[in-house]
Order: sequence, then structure tokens, then C-alpha cells
Amino acid sequence: MNISTIVVGIAALIIGLGGGYFMANSERPAPVQHNMSSTMAGMMAGLEDKEGTDFEQAFINEMIVHHEGAVAMAQMVLQKTERPELVQLANDIISAQTREIDMMRGWQSQWFGVTVHHVQ
Repeated sequence: MNISTIVVGIAALIIGLGGGYFMANSERPAPVQHNMSSTMAGMMAGLEDKEGTDFEQAFINEMIVHHEGAVAMAQMVLQKTERPELVQLANDIISAQTREIDMMRGWQSQWFGVTVHHVQ
């Protein structure tokens, strides 16, 4: 083993231990890792093999779930911040996405005879 390999190994060990110590002793929690692309990929995968009416119904169903998630997140913002910019954004999201959810549920009923009773 040559000296540069040993130096790199020791440096990696020090960095790793230091990072672990910092994370364990930090008052701020580590950021939550969220992979939106995998979430979206999952939604898209359910649509890829569908055509026509089956595709339309699945698309609307997925979009309603997606919008409901956005509304729930925005409602959480209203509970956890007083920052006016975030409050405004959250209210805008709730208003727009709720309106779109209602529109898509209307289409489900008109086009496909599907009536969903939403419980809040």
C-alpha cells in the first residue's frame, strides 16, 4: 500500500467521523431526502400502459391524489409559519388546487359516471 492510499483513507475516515459527529450533535435535524422524480415516475408508470378512456380516468385519479397532497402540504404551512409569503402561497395553492379537484371530480361524474364522496 502506498502513502497516498493511506493518506486518502485517513482523510476519508476523519471526514466520515466528523460528519457523523456533527449530525449526531447538531440541533438542526438532517434534511429529509425526498425523491420527487421517483414519486412522479410511479404515477407515470400507472398511466403508460393505458389508452383512451382508461388513460383519461387513471390520469384524473392520479391528478386528484396529487392535488390533494399539495392541499394537505399547504394546510400544514398555514399551521407552521407566519411568514406572509408562505401564507399567501399556501392559500393560493389551496384555492387553485381545490378548484381543480372539484373540476376533475365533475369530469369523473359527467364522463365516466363515477361519483366520489370526499370526506374531509
